[in-house]
Amino acid sequence: MITQPANPNLQPEARGLLAWLAGMEGKGILTGQHTQTRGQEELRLIERETGKLPALCGFELLACSPNIRLEGASEACVTEVEDNRGTLPLALEWGRRGGIVTFTWHWFSPLGGRDKSFYTRNTDFDPQAALREGTEEQRAFLRDLDHMAELLRPLCEEHIPVLWRPFHEAEGDWFWWGSRGPETARELYRFMFRRYTALHHLDNLIWVWNSPRPEGYVGDAFCDILSRDQYPPPHAHGAFRGKYDELRGLTPAQKGLAIAETGILPDPEALIREKAAWLWYMTWSGAYALTEEQNSFDALRRLYHHPYAVTLDRLPPRFP
Repeated sequence: MITQPANPNLQPEARGLLAWLAGMEGKGILTGQHTQTRGQEELRLIERETGKLPALCGFELLACSPNIRLEGASEACVTEVEDNRGTLPLALEWGRRGGIVTFTWHWFSPLGGRDKSFYTRNTDFDPQAALREGTEEQRAFLRDLDHMAELLRPLCEEHIPVLWRPFHEAEGDWFWWGSRGPETARELYRFMFRRYTALHHLDNLIWVWNSPRPEGYVGDAFCDILSRDQYPPPHAHGAFRGKYDELRGLTPAQKGLAIAETGILPDPEALIREKAAWLWYMTWSGAYALTEEQNSFDALRRLYHHPYAVTLDRLPPRFP
């Protein structure tokens, strides 16, 4: 894994995390868990079942979207937004205690839209227009970008590294940023990268690209780590070596690879046997973590107590 960051001004702590990940590649996998609500019930369950906590915690930013329209929204949308408010302080707290932070942003469309407008079906927002100067779409896009930059600034000021994964699942058309194809999603990501590094100087962000499609690859100069999301059948634990090889094929550059979202826990013995050197996985929230519909609690305990699995207590006290 190469450790030369896409952002040449990356803070020492984030550089240290990159270097540590490179040294760990193929020797262990970071345990990770997404949390979507202030209650973080998923962490409580993991601690109850295993006596441990994940090394990496994911936080949802959907409620931070400036253009949320709850008037006429479904009960599910209102509940999701309200339960998600106030999670940024939790991310700060996690980073202060030495845990690794990553974010997911289900971004409500910058203009128009209804209900859960991060879904393409709920908005007519045109992401291609957001890339053209002088358009109403670009003005709204810039407003949202700058709004989020200020919300992220406290983590930057405290030198807390963040695994930053914007425009996730860019290979699909289910989110508005992918509605005009992976090439448009790629350009949106590049636009954000330039603005956040050159204008906002968010120099704690480690840039994670999240799509396996070659035609949409953002390019080696714009990302530090490659990732993908996957939702295999229930209890189908494994190394996911085929998906690893597909992602590795995006570029000859030796970027680190990660399972940014998964419904199913990996099998640590299979990871070792098949030499699938994923840097981390992050189990999704809700039923994926809180019930045994997808993963048994026995499988959870086996993974968290396996020597290949890196939990919170096994992280170094600081990076670098």
